[in-house]
Amino acid sequence: MADAVARGGFGATVAPYLRPRPVAAFLLGISSGFPLTLLLGTMTFWLAKVGIDKKTIGFAIGLTTPYTLKFLWAPLIDRIRLPGLTALVGQRRAWLFVVQALLFVSVWMLGASQPELHLGVFAFWAIATAFLSATQDIVIDAYRIEILPDAELAHGTAMNQFGYRTGNFIAGVGTIALASSEGFGLGWALGYGLTALCVLPAIFAALWAGPGLHERAMPRDRAGWFADTVVSPFREFFRRRGAILILLFVLIYKLGDAMGQGMLNPMIVELGFSDTEFLAINKVVGLWGLLLGTALGAPFLAWLGMGRALFVSGLLMMLSNVSFAILAAKGHSNTWLFIAVATEQVTSGIGLTVFATYLSGLANLAYTATQFALLTSFAAVGRTWLSTPSGYVAEAYGWVGFWVVTMIVALPGLALLWVLWKRGFVVDRARQVPAGASEWVAEADAR
Repeated sequence: MADAVARGGFGATVAPYLRPRPVAAFLLGISSGFPLTLLLGTMTFWLAKVGIDKKTIGFAIGLTTPYTLKFLWAPLIDRIRLPGLTALVGQRRAWLFVVQALLFVSVWMLGASQPELHLGVFAFWAIATAFLSATQDIVIDAYRIEILPDAELAHGTAMNQFGYRTGNFIAGVGTIALASSEGFGLGWALGYGLTALCVLPAIFAALWAGPGLHERAMPRDRAGWFADTVVSPFREFFRRRGAILILLFVLIYKLGDAMGQGMLNPMIVELGFSDTEFLAINKVVGLWGLLLGTALGAPFLAWLGMGRALFVSGLLMMLSNVSFAILAAKGHSNTWLFIAVATEQVTSGIGLTVFATYLSGLANLAYTATQFALLTSFAAVGRTWLSTPSGYVAEAYGWVGFWVVTMIVALPGLALLWVLWKRGFVVDRARQVPAGASEWVAEADAR
């Protein structure tokens, strides 16, 4: 990285990010990132504003369960061809266009569900949105990995995470600004509905980048189809050295961060911050923290290597929760909200880029959608079910104690990473291809 700066200055450093496929990965990230924030950050803010208690809000995070199960239907997304559409635009893009049309409708209905009056209707549309968003992630993750050559994987992943965080920002700050009476005052239905237009960047990216590498036909016989679609991806992964330890690491690595993210907005509401204060700090500090943290992700990897980058970024994310503990102790303090948001955005931006690059490297190009869905599903279990008691923790220990607990539960993930590192299970080379798959990958690369 330093050599690049010395030879070509700032332009040479930035140029890899602005190549066509990393830019396409950025656009894909916007569409991938916005639904989850609507289901976590914005949803918890909304529920707190209409008087839902924080224990219920903690378990409402469980409505995102489809993210934890998406590996079950990922093999179908990998192989089933949509009649007519697949032949016209390719496997990945066909699924993307169909899922995004359904997702747009679901997000709009979620915004119109009035949880303070119809909690059951709200829960239904939240689950439907989570299912469609998880399915969109299967498609986008596989498509992104396939369109990025190895030389652009780190920069493309960084751009994808930048897009993802941009989608988070639009869905978090933008939706609240649209819906809030202190903002545009459009209400939650229209606020969510307009945010649903974030499906468009991925459509533009897909039309621009063309078909993915994974356009092979399914086997004709049913036995061959089942083995190729369901058995082979899991068999190939679990035959690797350290596969179980890797999955356990993916499960718990970001648990402390997930607990904090789920209960942050309810704490902001309880501490008495107005919508205007929340929006102003997030629009300024959140945006620049997002830009800085995500931009540092790829250089961070180049400088430290995968193992050290995972450890240091995990440590930074854990320590960033100290600022929220101080905010909780101070109470209504714009200064400490500013510091806490800035710290979280920078450290989380670095951590997400490093972690996503790690997961991308574990996914085999022959089974991209299925294996990446398996890995991210395990990550989502930590974010969803292991973090659902967070409302009870906040109720029992108060907000300061809650943030201390989030730091404690981050420690096992760092300890397991050390074990993986010592045993040589932390990969630095990405996207291995199994025996028997090299021919179609070579043909796809030639295209």
